[in-house]
Amino acid sequence: MEPKEEELIHQYVTNDEELKGLYEEHAELKRHLEALRHKHYLTAEEEVEKKRIQKLKLASKDRIMELLHRHQQQEAP
Repeated sequence: MEPKEEELIHQYVTNDEELKGLYEEHAELKRHLEALRHKHYLTAEEEVEKKRIQKLKLASKDRIMELLHRHQQQEAP
């Protein structure tokens, strides 16, 4: 995520449990994906798992962005 997005997440995460959960999930998926990327060789099962994680990570980021947008709209005058 971009630094601006990270900053917004940290601003809203204390008051939004859904955002907090999604952000933690996204971070865990990112760590798991990085572990797979550091392997020199992936088995067929690991390749499938990598694709699954990438899709889940993208979906969580999309939802995070929706929540950030909603928070920003609520704060707009």
